[in-house]
Order: sequence, then C-alpha cells, then structure tokens
Amino acid sequence: MGRGADRRAGRSRRRPVEKNTSGGVSAWPFDRFGPRGGLAGGRSVWGRSAVAAEAQTLRRLERDLHDGPQQRLVRLTMDLETVARRLDDDPDRARPLVAEMISQSHEALSELRALSRGIAPPILADRGLAPALTAAAARRPIPVEPTTDLPRGRRFAAAVENTAYFVVAEALTNVAKHARAEHCTVSVSVDERALFVRVWDDGCGGAHPGKGHGLAGLIDRLAAVEGRLDVDSPVGGPTTLTAEVPLGGVGEH
Repeated sequence: MGRGADRRAGRSRRRPVEKNTSGGVSAWPFDRFGPRGGLAGGRSVWGRSAVAAEAQTLRRLERDLHDGPQQRLVRLTMDLETVARRLDDDPDRARPLVAEMISQSHEALSELRALSRGIAPPILADRGLAPALTAAAARRPIPVEPTTDLPRGRRFAAAVENTAYFVVAEALTNVAKHARAEHCTVSVSVDERALFVRVWDDGCGGAHPGKGHGLAGLIDRLAAVEGRLDVDSPVGGPTTLTAEVPLGGVGEH
C-alpha cells in the first residue's frame, strides 16, 4: 500500500451532516465502520479519549466546587455563627449580616446549578432510565408526554443511560427556549443493538445542527458512544429528533 492509500486510510471518519431519505438531516458524529469495516481500533481510540476527557472534567469540577460554592458555604457558616451571637445583645448589627447571608446563599445555589449541568441525577443511577425521564418531563414548563418501551427491570451501561437521559434533557430545554411549542412527546425504545430516543414537538420548526440551538451539543454527546442524531424540522414545524445510542458503545468494551 502506498503513502496515498495510507493517508486515505487514516483520514477522519467523521461525517458532520448528511441528507436522509425523509428530507430531514442525519448527523453522524462518528462513522461506526472504519477502513474495511474495522470497528475495534476506532472504538478503542475514541474510548481512551472519552475516559481522558471525563477525568479532566472531574478534576475541573472538584476545583470549581472548592473555589466557588464551598468557599461561599464556609463564609455563610461563619456569618450564621456571628448572627447567633449578636441576636441577643445587638440585633441591629445582625440584620445586615442576614441580608448578606441571603445573597451568599443565592450565589452558591446559582453556582451549584451551573456546575451540576451534565451530572446525572441520582434517580437515574438508582431507578433507571424510565423513572428518570418521567421526572425530567414533569419539570418542564410545557406538557411533555413520556413513553418508554423498555423491558421491565432492564438496565443498560452507564454510558448508554447517561447519554439517553441528557439527549432528552437537552432536547427538552431546546424546545422550551426556541420552539414555541404547546405540546411535546418523548419516546424510548430498544432493539438488540441500540437504544432509540425520539423527541417530538408541535413548535415552529426550523431546527438544524448548523444553527446551534443545542443540537451541536447533542451531536457531540452522541459522538462519545458512536451514536447518531436525525433531525426532521421543516419551517413551521413540527420537529422530530431521533437519537440512536448503540448498546455496544464506550464502556462495554
């Protein structure tokens, strides 16, 4: 094999956007078959990258928790102790501290909310995908109808469940922010090779991976498990997002 063939074999296997047969957009963040249909090599490299990225994220999270909310909570505890001492002998001097504590608590909550984005909720680890999606749907400002067609009691690899959960969570956030929808449905099903997540809304449509609106983030998230995102969103709506999460993704090899 010559150098030209070597270079062709080593080219990136990413396909950013392709037209599908239904007229929507099919976004394949990672082609599952490399040269000659090879799979293990690409999956191994991608898996190591995903593990390294996760470790870096955890280190950043630990640092941000220490430098942000933890310091605010330490300050809040000290102020509470001061207020407790002053309430009896000098309540007037305690009032400004109470106002400052309220401000500190609000700022700590804001920082914790920002840091918790991307961390799976306990219900997902404890009870599984179906209850977690039901809880996520109930928190939305528009009616969301969740349907899960999964074998009772079956659990999937953590990477699969986390990916499916966050695809739904981010898609519902996009619906609330951009779609001007009145109704939304979420359905999840599985076959022998993949988990399928479908999010439909009756909003204004026009969603496209190239326009942002969070779809680029969904594609990146699915890339970590070699998944696929189909977008069908004509102008005027409705919009249907279909994510395919392979069961044999990162974490099972």
